[in-house]
Amino acid sequence: MTGEARIDKWLWAARIFKTRSIAADACKNGRVMVNNVQVKPSRMVKVDDTVSVRKPPVTYSFKILKAIEQRVGAKLLPEIYENVTTADQYELLEMNRISGFVDRARGTGRPTKKDRRAMDAFVGPSLEAFNGFDFDDDWNDDEDD
Repeated sequence: MTGEARIDKWLWAARIFKTRSIAADACKNGRVMVNNVQVKPSRMVKVDDTVSVRKPPVTYSFKILKAIEQRVGAKLLPEIYENVTTADQYELLEMNRISGFVDRARGTGRPTKKDRRAMDAFVGPSLEAFNGFDFDDDWNDDEDD
């Protein structure tokens, strides 16, 4: 081991992305940063570098403990990197899960009945305040003067 590895290979080997091509695409699209600098897939990383990976809505951060290019088993991951993602990022992830269908994936088709009812329950209470309110059609600003 040379102590350095390509960022796309390291992201794949550390099981942050499922394939190396997905890791390379993330680098090309500006979703991967090393020490707060956007990088290309060919960028070499070394031990003690901090890698930030943006997977909306969360930005995960990792401190490299070993620069590897060969994929390892999941049990060995604590030897490869240290997860230094802040707690507020995980809170953001939890809030996104709770909010439900606000960020529905494009192309997933129509919502099911269950999805629609969940969306109605999420949006509904704010609209119920107007149910008993009678809107006056003859209302005019000139009468207030």
